[in-house]
Amino acid sequence: MDPIKTRKDGMILEVTLDRPKANAIDLATSRIMGDVFQDFRDDPDLRVAIITGAGEKFFCPGWDLKAAADGDAVDGDYGVGGFGGLQELRGMNKPVIAAVNGICCGGGLELALSADMILAADHASFALPEIRSGTVADAASIKLPKRIPYHIAMELLLTGRWFDVDEAKTWGLINEILPADKLMERAWELARLLASGPPLVYAAIKEVVREAEDAKFQDVMNRITKRQLETVDVLYGSEDQLEGARAFAEKRDPVWRGR
Repeated sequence: MDPIKTRKDGMILEVTLDRPKANAIDLATSRIMGDVFQDFRDDPDLRVAIITGAGEKFFCPGWDLKAAADGDAVDGDYGVGGFGGLQELRGMNKPVIAAVNGICCGGGLELALSADMILAADHASFALPEIRSGTVADAASIKLPKRIPYHIAMELLLTGRWFDVDEAKTWGLINEILPADKLMERAWELARLLASGPPLVYAAIKEVVREAEDAKFQDVMNRITKRQLETVDVLYGSEDQLEGARAFAEKRDPVWRGR
């Protein structure tokens, strides 16, 4: 069976991880996910992606330990986007929404952290239990202390304890908590809102955020004003840039064409 199901509706791509029983990711699945998200990145007709899990119990528990026991190497070929297809995919300049529909732990939480926004069902739960398996939550060790208070991030990494959606929301790890039966409805509502927006601006925002993560403020500002970032250069010379100004002056809604 195909472990990844996709659905396109207009400019939105829904990606569902579907590997019973728990939606764990092995090497082959990770490579498929990388191909799916690379195609999404490169398709000019798609503007927003949603990543979720099949069923109501699991979003994703991360690495498939059973596959690892059968020979999948932890340092094997995860594919073009790294583990889960997203966290190392270069040039991903389109919005991605994670709709966390259940247990989200280990590499599954790292996958969610690779999205731009995280919505969670009210029964979802989270953890980074790698320490109990004698390994390191590598991507989370890089990302989490930058997303939430340092001491909380270190507690979660060093203890591997579970936490619920309310705590996740308290620390700003997720955007919204939804009833389970409203999760995907809200994810699609948000995706449609983003799909109606200016894609060239989204691309510039994502590149600027990436470049600014470990750089000095003025250095990045200088690169922006000198149009040294590719997405910013494209935006500043685009029809959409003029359309935004014209629509404002004419008191109408802009029509974004992505060019």
